[in-house]
Amino acid sequence: MLDQTLPAVLVNILENDREPEEVFSALMPALGEVLQSDRCFLYLRDPHTRVGKVSYCWCRSPEFPEIFDADWKPEPESLAKEDPLFAAALRTEPSIFVEDVETASPAVVNKAFEHKTFGHRALIHAHLCFEGQLWGILQPCVFNQPRVWNDFDRFVISQVTEKITPLAVAYMKSAKI
Repeated sequence: MLDQTLPAVLVNILENDREPEEVFSALMPALGEVLQSDRCFLYLRDPHTRVGKVSYCWCRSPEFPEIFDADWKPEPESLAKEDPLFAAALRTEPSIFVEDVETASPAVVNKAFEHKTFGHRALIHAHLCFEGQLWGILQPCVFNQPRVWNDFDRFVISQVTEKITPLAVAYMKSAKI
């Protein structure tokens, strides 16, 4: 990952002094295009109340299901047991790059849960963590085929999550839940 830089489209979104809502709205389609994803969404949550929602979602085509929550809702008590990716996020582990839901280890991915809830084939489960707590999950994904996430993809996610985590925290601290 030597001499990598973020594409200008992402720098323009992330480096300007904008409100979190404006950044998140602009980021989903730009990141989806940069990573050549089919869908990109952002789940934001309050780690103290365990209430969250997907407020920002972009899909490359109407054939891909949009994920969006109109209202804030409590996370199911069983979620961390049912979804190993979410459990890893709660433990503030590094972001997880799943190349193929169909062949991933059950310790990493609950294939049945992913099929039922999201329908994607490959994904990045990018964790927005601050001070030992999970504030959000950024999730670019692809449908219909596996995807090898290369060094550039990993670099982009690393840089983007670093820059949007403070925005996610600020957004959630000011959210009227």
